[in-house]
Amino acid sequence: MTEIDINRLVRLDDRVAIVTGASSGLGNRFARVLHAAGATVVLAARRADRIDQLAGELTGSVPVVCDVTDDDQRRHLVEVALGLDGRIDILVNNAGVSNPMPAEDEPLDHFEAVMNLNVNSLFAMCQLVGRHMIDRGNGVIVNVASILGMVASAPVKQASYTASKGAVVNLTRELGAQWARKGVRVNALAPGWFPSELTSEMFDDEASLAFLRRNAPMGRGGDEAELDGALVFLAGDASTYMTGAVLVIDGGWTAR
Repeated sequence: MTEIDINRLVRLDDRVAIVTGASSGLGNRFARVLHAAGATVVLAARRADRIDQLAGELTGSVPVVCDVTDDDQRRHLVEVALGLDGRIDILVNNAGVSNPMPAEDEPLDHFEAVMNLNVNSLFAMCQLVGRHMIDRGNGVIVNVASILGMVASAPVKQASYTASKGAVVNLTRELGAQWARKGVRVNALAPGWFPSELTSEMFDDEASLAFLRRNAPMGRGGDEAELDGALVFLAGDASTYMTGAVLVIDGGWTAR
């Protein structure tokens, strides 16, 4: 009988990972988790001071100022990551934006800007890194979607965000299917309601919190630590027979 090596399933030693949107919130946490699992993490975000501070805490990590909506900055990010050890093993596409407003009042240019960051830039990063992974015959991409790519957000009004995350969900399925025989796995992590910069108004408002507690089967929002295991699972060898899938961590919200 083959000996079971649990460490092999959860450790990411000697792997190079990129995390976009690493300067705050869930991205900051994701970078810490991958680092704790042994990966060398490239920290990508627009705010230099924040990723420099994070890099100071995560020994061996590399901060790269990057606006992922910019072609040249995306290419520079990938070049820096490849310069570390000649490969990129893991890409976590976390950068995103939301600004709730009624659909009838949302300017088209605002809708386009949300789609550009949340979808177009995510696809561009998948493509840039995916080409390298395909050449190597190995790699993992984790797209950070949302339960709001699967269900409506109402009464919270955010048409552009839900549209963008729905696109991320199905793009993940498509890339996972296209690249499955080329050694590249593409999956999505779909968090429910977790505290972050994007959800600060909900978690800072007692009426909103009461709505969340009333409607969530588990009666509460999530704690960022409750995404740690899901991220390591998708990024590492515990999920080697999984691609094009969406892992939902939402306290039962979408099961209602």
